[in-house]
Amino acid sequence: MKQLLLFLLFIPAVIKSNAQVRDHAKWNYTIEKKSDKQLQVLLTVSLDSGWHIYSSQMDDGGPQKTVITIGSGNSFKVSPETIESGKLIEKYDSSFNITLRYYPHQAVFKKIIDVTDTSEFTLKGTVSFMLCTDEVCLPPEEKEFTINVPAISQIAYADNDNKAATVSAASTTEKPKSLGQRSFLYIFLAGFLAGFAALLTPCVFPMIPMTVSFFTKRSKTRAQGLRNALTYALSIVAIYVILGFGVSKIFGIDALNSLSTNVWFNLIFFALLLVFAASFFGAFEITLPSSFVNKVDKQSGKGGSIGIFFMAFTLSLVSFSCTGPIVGTLLFESAATGSIGGPLWGMIGFSSALALPFGLFAAFPGWLNSLPKSGGWLNSVKVSLGFLELALALKFLSNADLVVQANILTREIFLVLWIIIFALWGFYLLGKIKFSHDSEVKYLSVPRLSLIILVFSFTLYLVPGLWGAPLKLISGFPPPDFYSEWKHNNVAVSSSTANTASNTNEHCPNGLNCFHDYEEGLAYAKKVNKPVLLDFTGWACVNCRKMENLVWTDPQIDDKLRNDVVLISLYVDDKRSLPDVEQTTKILGDKTYNIKTIGSKWSYFQASKFNINSQPYYVLLDTSGNTLSISEGYSPNVFTYNQFLEEGINKFRFKEN
Repeated sequence: MKQLLLFLLFIPAVIKSNAQVRDHAKWNYTIEKKSDKQLQVLLTVSLDSGWHIYSSQMDDGGPQKTVITIGSGNSFKVSPETIESGKLIEKYDSSFNITLRYYPHQAVFKKIIDVTDTSEFTLKGTVSFMLCTDEVCLPPEEKEFTINVPAISQIAYADNDNKAATVSAASTTEKPKSLGQRSFLYIFLAGFLAGFAALLTPCVFPMIPMTVSFFTKRSKTRAQGLRNALTYALSIVAIYVILGFGVSKIFGIDALNSLSTNVWFNLIFFALLLVFAASFFGAFEITLPSSFVNKVDKQSGKGGSIGIFFMAFTLSLVSFSCTGPIVGTLLFESAATGSIGGPLWGMIGFSSALALPFGLFAAFPGWLNSLPKSGGWLNSVKVSLGFLELALALKFLSNADLVVQANILTREIFLVLWIIIFALWGFYLLGKIKFSHDSEVKYLSVPRLSLIILVFSFTLYLVPGLWGAPLKLISGFPPPDFYSEWKHNNVAVSSSTANTASNTNEHCPNGLNCFHDYEEGLAYAKKVNKPVLLDFTGWACVNCRKMENLVWTDPQIDDKLRNDVVLISLYVDDKRSLPDVEQTTKILGDKTYNIKTIGSKWSYFQASKFNINSQPYYVLLDTSGNTLSISEGYSPNVFTYNQFLEEGINKFRFKEN
């Protein structure tokens, strides 16, 4: 009889499930540390409204109860008992003659694991369960899962009543996930592309056949020629890596990050890029003193590896008028990572691209015949780089404008200037605009035509941005969408709040509501009983804008940001002054913080509370300011970021229940 009732109960659900593919239960798996020898696995299930899941502790003979099975291994043993929590409902059912036990909305199932080896291992298991509403039930399901458990030392302690024994993941020295590796890979690739662009300039390209021919004539055997060419290429790499290391040591690791938000640095570099662009356009040549170049060139006459090294050094000096602006731009952009690895990886990428052809053509001299001859096309490459330098210069001017909130270079004005610059570049490539030393464009080659199509397509792509299009391809370069003229005309900022950071309707990305003061945001979170998403950001933070444009706009994440959390965005580079009574000096470790601006206040807050000072940085907190999950840094992956939000939100709901 009970089996018949279950069968009749399933019929409408089966029909319904064939008409829809939506999963009404979302599972999240978390590992927490109870002690150095014991872990717990948390399987958190979030259910759609109206659905419930059955307890693991329910009599047989009724609906499928939740059963979690995890196999033990050589270095760990899984407890057979399942601990569960949530808002439990018990209801006697006369049809089955048992008491049904189930959880609406959400439930957490725990398994305890005793560990004998503290190194990393893998858990594999299944969870069998059944979902029902008051009207229908879905057939029982079984889901397999795999959890890669890191070394115990890397796992955060579970929250418990003994706060002294609880270690918050965000308060340790843990870094934002994937921040360094992804940033350095991006910098390396940017440096490699920059090196390739420098290779095609009239200062460097003609040197390839000359240098390779010199090595092939100088070397008595092919093997010796290859060794000399390899030494030459490695010397180029070494020279630029030493340059990157020098920049890092001169400015200091901590100072590198603050450079990107310094108003005067951005204005000075804006002016420098304008000078570089003018040089590329042919207004003048940027050269080093000839006496210095000649002294270095004399050293290249020495034999052996020393002479070859000075030959590479001479190439670097002679080509400075073309490579100098590119290297300068790359160094200061990579310096903004705040790590010595930024300039180093940038220079490794740049020098690798620059050195690669010398090594390859020395190894295969016959390839020299396939090289295009020097000519007017090299000057076209140089002028094209000038247009790119001009466009990039506006980014530094925009940084200065954003940091001081001058409201001059708004999003619309920035995009208008970029549209003009790239349109002029397109007309130049067509031969409609000419600079000094330009050759006449008699016909369009296929590569030139392809570049023309690309440039004009990009120009047209920018146009809808004037009316609010997100322009995800250039996320982080233009000012954010809320820093625009039409919004400033509609959102008035009163003088009474102009010097505070707590306007909840201004400076919030994607039309979200947010706070700019930690205490005010936390008080509001207590009032509405929602977790806090703490967003450490910056006006001049390119990666922050990328996260807001590429990740926060995803429908799932946007819904959570609007409805499930209280967003507190703290700008660590806000240069507006604090009231005199709030200005102070703090010492943290061996560093002194002069807290005189709103940004310095939040920068110290981030460093003192979370032991990190990079942006973007995201932390989920409960209404008492305790962390709910491992913090997240720059990770432009929607799935990863959604998991980060779900883990914290689910944990908050579980604690509240």
